[in-house]
Amino acid sequence: METIIGVRFKTAGKIYHFSPGKLTIARGQHVIVETARGMECGRVVTGPEEVELAPDAQPLKVIQRIANEHDLQRVEDNRKHEKEARVICKKKIREHKLPMKLVDVEYTFDLNKIIFYFTADGRIDFRDLVKDLASVFRTRIELRQIGVRDEAKMMGGIGCCGRPLCCATFLGDFEPVSIRMAKEQNLSLNPTKISGICGRLMCCLKYESECYCGECPKKQKRVQPPQQGGRVVTVDGEGKVISLNQQRRTATILLDNSRTVVAAWEDVIEQEVEVEEGEGKASEKQEADAKPREERRPRRERRERRPREGRERSAHSGGNGNGNGAQGAERGTRSRRNRRPRDSRSGERQSRSHSARRPKAPREKREDGQLKDAGRQDQPS
Repeated sequence: METIIGVRFKTAGKIYHFSPGKLTIARGQHVIVETARGMECGRVVTGPEEVELAPDAQPLKVIQRIANEHDLQRVEDNRKHEKEARVICKKKIREHKLPMKLVDVEYTFDLNKIIFYFTADGRIDFRDLVKDLASVFRTRIELRQIGVRDEAKMMGGIGCCGRPLCCATFLGDFEPVSIRMAKEQNLSLNPTKISGICGRLMCCLKYESECYCGECPKKQKRVQPPQQGGRVVTVDGEGKVISLNQQRRTATILLDNSRTVVAAWEDVIEQEVEVEEGEGKASEKQEADAKPREERRPRRERRERRPREGRERSAHSGGNGNGNGAQGAERGTRSRRNRRPRDSRSGERQSRSHSARRPKAPREKREDGQLKDAGRQDQPS
């Protein structure tokens, strides 16, 4: 077990852990620590805690001392120098005509380095700019390009909710936000309504996403309704489910003693049905029905098909009743081949006059069943 404390160097910056060593440090005090950028002054945000570190973890750096009044005054002087360096850097950017926007300037505690944060659409060649800044400030110069979310975090602002931005007040790290979070919460997918002032999706979409996707530990598990017609066990006894009410989440149960009760789904337990011999046969039948179609396909192949010659013979014999089947089939195919579209035939009928139409002659039925035109006279044999 090792004692650690959390130190934050900016208002909403990331928390770094250090070892207090032999010092007694309370939460809210300012301390001087050694970082990768040199000596820095930070504020303790988490009190001393006993934590068991991993065996392969690197040892924590020890806090140098607690900040005094001279150290706090030095921090205030650095803030004033940052404003002056900001004006000079903007002037140099205009002189070099670089397409970049200066966002913030930061001095280290020991004045060993000055960091300029800027945004740009692409890569910028700022080597000449660094030379000019180094000749003015006579110290190490670092230009760091940041994104639009980091820009909003540094500059601050007011969100659409009317409160200061979360990233500029308490959020230490940016968590990934996706459009699926807005869909799960049934929000409007209009980009202007779900985007912050940085132009990206709002960080607050992440707050309630776990409750909607079902990973919230406080969310109650969904109770499955009992099956209608199944056997259940209730407080009043065993019975059969007659009907279900989806809106009220209740079930109407007919007990074995002919009583009818209404119980909630949470108070009903489904009864396990023992498999008997008859049920075993039914299950075997279900398994046989559930076999893939490939196994049952040979049975279909074994079916006897009608011979082709017989089918052709029946097709040729399907003419009129006088035995002229071939002629009737040939006449039918010829008529189908020369058939015109229905619209064109209807147009021809409409174009003909009533007088041009040929009247149909009356026909009489002979005694032998054949038809004869009444207007035609029999020729002498």
